[in-house]
Amino acid sequence: MKSALAADTAHNNDFQEIQKIVELQRNSFISDGYPSAKTRIDRLDRLIAMLRSNKQKLAATLKSDYSARSHFDSVVFDILVPIESLKYCRKNTAKWMKPEKRGAKFPLNLLGADAHVFYQPMGVVGIVAPWNFPIQLTFSPLGNAISAGNRAIIKPSELTPETSALLEELFKADFSPEEISVVNGGPDVAAAFTAQAFDHLVFTGAPSVAKHVMRAAAENLVPLTLELGGKCPVIIGEGADIKSAVERIFTFKTMNAGQICLAPDYTFVQAEVLPQFIECAKNFVAENFGTLADNDDYGSIINERHRARIAGYIQEAMSKGYQTIPLSDDIGLDKLAHNHKLAPTLVIDPSNDCKIMSDEIFGPAMPIKTYTNINDVAAHINRGERPLALYYFGKSKSEINMLKHNTTSGGMVVNDIAAHVLQDTMPLGGVGHSGMGSYHGFDGFRQLSHGKGYYKQGLLSLTPFFKAPHTDKMLSLLEKMMG
Repeated sequence: MKSALAADTAHNNDFQEIQKIVELQRNSFISDGYPSAKTRIDRLDRLIAMLRSNKQKLAATLKSDYSARSHFDSVVFDILVPIESLKYCRKNTAKWMKPEKRGAKFPLNLLGADAHVFYQPMGVVGIVAPWNFPIQLTFSPLGNAISAGNRAIIKPSELTPETSALLEELFKADFSPEEISVVNGGPDVAAAFTAQAFDHLVFTGAPSVAKHVMRAAAENLVPLTLELGGKCPVIIGEGADIKSAVERIFTFKTMNAGQICLAPDYTFVQAEVLPQFIECAKNFVAENFGTLADNDDYGSIINERHRARIAGYIQEAMSKGYQTIPLSDDIGLDKLAHNHKLAPTLVIDPSNDCKIMSDEIFGPAMPIKTYTNINDVAAHINRGERPLALYYFGKSKSEINMLKHNTTSGGMVVNDIAAHVLQDTMPLGGVGHSGMGSYHGFDGFRQLSHGKGYYKQGLLSLTPFFKAPHTDKMLSLLEKMMG
């Protein structure tokens, strides 16, 4: 009973401390008034400068948090990619702020009526960042929040403690707490964070955790952007270049050891090309990595719990008699001495009741499902939860159009993997189990703004037509005009 009381007290203390920051930012937001383009761009400039000047420090903390992580991947995907997104926001902020003209109804439009949408900042935006790309997935939504004129409070992941601590230090140095603040801590702090009365909350993470976030946000009717994940399928279709497809698939399946929300989760391959697919996958790992245990380009699973979870998926499939093919033999499933590394492993035609086919893998294991009819592939995808992305390799326009129109996913990419994430002109977001809302570019600006409808009446008002006393003559006139 005493420990439960202590836990409640700690939670209340966490809640109150975070609430003070929310109130500080909201009061500042109100007192400062509508933020100019100059103010927003200054904040974006400081974010860009922060990443540029601390590139090596941030990459070092990422490597420390992971035990082993590719320096190249950390710099490119956790630092350079968000810099590009921030630069795009900086370039377009003034344009996005302009009112969006909407046409007033005839004949009011001829008599001076003005109808437009004004994008107004929401206020205080909460951002819950994940551990897999803790910098990119902080700064990408943050750039949209700042471009839209908001203040922001960030909750980094406790699974990357050194990176999270460094981010808190850097933001304290470069931003006032009224502009951007960082709140660090474990699950209790995260629970207190998501219970705040934010004006918008962005969460990136697992669907299972997102359900708790939604419940907490519902208490204050906080609007949400949820960037989740799911089992992103790959289809090797008619006319596909198998070698090229395998290279692109396994570049992302091995990047960050497959711990990417947009990583390919499982692949459909026609039975006749399966041997070639397997051979190309083996060659890819051999040619690009050689051995994995001491290879700095091949990273670790974030911790032993997640490594054991993924290894368990493979072991379950093996115990049920399904063929498993490790693409490197220097790291076994039971070897814990290599910084939580796990070899890329193919699992051939596992049944749908295997956990590797029901759970999001979020690691380097890859189930391969053979098929004969593309319609059966679409049916399989549609029976499951809607994924964050769907990938197709091939040249068949009919297959592409069928998948485009008859499956539902957050995004779809043809002949590449995750290429849409680099397109700032496009929204990035999930649907159903893989999320709601989107960010990136103008779509992110709009997501983190309130589109206020503004209407100014011209010379003529319709109100006199509606006032009492009501007559049959007026009703007849309105029926002719409106019916």
